[in-house]
Amino acid sequence: MALPVLQPTPKIRRSKSARRRLIVLASVHVLIAVHIAHWLLAGRTLTPVEPSEATALARSGVVNAGLIFFAAASFLTLVFGRFFCGWGCHVLALQDASAWLLGKLGRRPKVLRSRLLRWVPLAVALYVFVWPMAYRLVRDRGLPQLEVHLTTSDFWATFPGWWIGALTFLVCGFGVVYFLGAKGFCTYACPYGAFFAAAERCSPMRIRVTDACAGCGHCTATCTSNVRVHEEVRDFAMVVDDGCMKCLDCVSVCPNDALYYGAGPLPGKAARQAARWRRPDLSWLEEVVLAAAFVAAFFTLRGLYGRVPLLMALGAAGILAYLALLGFQLFARPHRKLKGLRLKRRGKLLPAGRMALACLVLLAALWAHSAVVRYHAYQGARAFAAIAAYRQIALDPTRPTPTLSPALGQRLARGAEHLERVGRLGLMPTAGAAAQRAFFYALLGRSEALEQAAKKALARGELAADMALLLAKDAEARGQRDAALERYRLAEHLAPGRSEPYLGLGRLLAAGGDARAATEVLDRGLAARPRSSVLAYNAGVAHGLAGDLAGAIARFERTLALDPGNQPARDNLAALTTRRTADSALPPERPATAEHP
Repeated sequence: MALPVLQPTPKIRRSKSARRRLIVLASVHVLIAVHIAHWLLAGRTLTPVEPSEATALARSGVVNAGLIFFAAASFLTLVFGRFFCGWGCHVLALQDASAWLLGKLGRRPKVLRSRLLRWVPLAVALYVFVWPMAYRLVRDRGLPQLEVHLTTSDFWATFPGWWIGALTFLVCGFGVVYFLGAKGFCTYACPYGAFFAAAERCSPMRIRVTDACAGCGHCTATCTSNVRVHEEVRDFAMVVDDGCMKCLDCVSVCPNDALYYGAGPLPGKAARQAARWRRPDLSWLEEVVLAAAFVAAFFTLRGLYGRVPLLMALGAAGILAYLALLGFQLFARPHRKLKGLRLKRRGKLLPAGRMALACLVLLAALWAHSAVVRYHAYQGARAFAAIAAYRQIALDPTRPTPTLSPALGQRLARGAEHLERVGRLGLMPTAGAAAQRAFFYALLGRSEALEQAAKKALARGELAADMALLLAKDAEARGQRDAALERYRLAEHLAPGRSEPYLGLGRLLAAGGDARAATEVLDRGLAARPRSSVLAYNAGVAHGLAGDLAGAIARFERTLALDPGNQPARDNLAALTTRRTADSALPPERPATAEHP
């Protein structure tokens, strides 16, 4: 009996589109470098052309270059499909580079297909774009007034530091790709991708198929967007998955040239749902475990130690959720592998499985510790946010520290206690915690604790000008005039555009009998803050004490121009004007001579 002749499997040809896309993505990074270089050389440049900058519209009503770019990219996606993600996103380029490097190391990341995690990008998009406006409306604050800011001198203000940025790239690149598969961050984390995916559903431009398709599957094997291309074109004559990022690798590698990018009818809702929900990798119980772990990890990591930004928290939450699912499956499944390493077989943990389980237990302990730190930091931050008006009084040199009600005093004490626990438990300092504690201690009248916390915050650069002002005001209240003068001068150096340092320094100098120095300080402050009626009034008082009648009158007039209801300024101006009139009515003195001394 003759054996059938097996046809050799045709080799998947290399994608020409991949090389073109590499050139485009490299050019994008060159443009980013040029943008940064222009800022470094010129000192001012276009605001970051980055989709994340679009969130400033929801927070504070700011229209910037990032928002305009995001809107333009969304409109082009509506017309041409999800091209920006595949050809212009630097995070996608990072993921592609990570997948390529892992491939060189012999590791082809397996895609995790989750039905519930696919909703994360939409949920995060609502959180960053819709929730700030909804919160303002609920609190009856109204929508913010639109402002256009297209240039900036502080280019890096909205970005994390270099080491946090590098760690974010490591997590959202190699970590997410290794555990969740190629473009795992795009699929399960990116909030901007939610908008592009929605626009993709309305785009007539799609990957389509001709009758030449032989169903070889080369397209699916090559697709880095995790789309089952051969199944979708077979069932729907087009790619309907909104995760398709139009990389065009599938078109390039098709041996029969059966795939093409072109216009045509839109897929129906049933087709999109059928493509999304078929062949799930996980049971519904596993989906719930994965989703619950993701939510818990995100709220643990977001803002942890005051350092973890949104995108890094999303990427790390995806990794932790996968590892939590792995731990669950080590108990629930009879067999389990991890990236080719067999952990459990026939219901029995193998040595590698026991080692993996021990590592997961250690990770869970660290996770729980981070959750406790994050909880105390959150409670401290809530108490800090609730005393915004009292913080302004604590910084104002013209007003005494307010007397707190017993309930408010207890709340501040609890807030300080939460932040003290953050300092004791944390594996590293929590950014901003020392400055928050200093405000609590200032309002509670705990001078020694205030000095320790404020000096620690100054050393870390946390609200440095505020800390100098708190220390100055506290030293002044304790009669330490020289220390108060030194700290007011430090506050002026740190924040020359604020009025409080000039007010505190000028009033302290005037109270010490040095009215001439007080006028210099307050006039300097008035030059920095020309719209400050408080500075103008205090400058008028200082000039009056120094005997400069004309200078005092000019500054009281300026005070009333800025604040017509300022009665003390009006009374002082009337008194000085009357005095000047009386002085001018006196006869001039005769010059002294030898005969008439």
